[in-house]
Amino acid sequence: MSTDRCGRFGKALGAGLLAVAMLTSCSTGSSDSAEATTITEAAARSDQMNLEFTLPGTLAAGFQELRAGLRGHYGMAAMPVGGERILTFGDWTTGPAWSTMKVPLVIAAQRRDPDASTYAMTLAITSSDNAAADTLWQGLGSPQEAAKAVEAVLREGGDSKTAVPATRSRAEHSAFGQAEWSLSGQARFASRLPCLPQSETVMDLMGQIVPNHRWGLGAFRGAEFKGGWGPDASGDYLVRQFGIIDGPTGKIAVAFAAQPDSGSFAEGMSALDKMATLISEHLDELSGGKCRP
Repeated sequence: MSTDRCGRFGKALGAGLLAVAMLTSCSTGSSDSAEATTITEAAARSDQMNLEFTLPGTLAAGFQELRAGLRGHYGMAAMPVGGERILTFGDWTTGPAWSTMKVPLVIAAQRRDPDASTYAMTLAITSSDNAAADTLWQGLGSPQEAAKAVEAVLREGGDSKTAVPATRSRAEHSAFGQAEWSLSGQARFASRLPCLPQSETVMDLMGQIVPNHRWGLGAFRGAEFKGGWGPDASGDYLVRQFGIIDGPTGKIAVAFAAQPDSGSFAEGMSALDKMATLISEHLDELSGGKCRP
């Protein structure tokens, strides 16, 4: 990286952080792609500490610009499939899984009963049908058994913390959909999802999402993804989504979340569209990967 380029760093609240970042991203002998990734990672971490630290034209700078035009709480995370390092952006960190939890549910159902209804699986994923998902949940046994079965899939996918409740906290919504699923936990699970035994069915279905649900990651050709959305007790919507997209160096796991101050589902959906566009413009900054043998 040239001295002139390094001179265009944004401000950082803390000389130590700035110095470390300049040493790691401006040293000689590094490739351009490695430099870009280092800057993005440093900016993502500083973003979580409310620091202004971005290089113009990077994904981190783009997210800050996007967030400045939005009112509410927003989050984005990405990591390579089969990888270990995760990038997170924004101030939204955790909330109800809503229908995104149907992905591990389908895997659990298929493992419990290889003859489980493929029709119910298809509806639960491709059109997010709640009745179909409830059929799969009931097929896992008692509510406690069902919760443990879905949790087991999460653990296998690298999510060591998310707890799936056995009973409904809100009568009108599923128990599994009300599980608190963090943005980082969901992105980590996504990065392992294609590698899990018996995940082929759900991955195939995630590539067949119905047209009116193909916002956000649906803009990427060949994306395998699942969205989830729902209102809190006040009627304000959380809109989230996770999945796998193709990058220049392999497959990338991505997770989005939007909780606009307006409480509008449409506004949340629009924010996810914007995040997807931002990712598409900076794919070269993100490391891709593949399942390990």
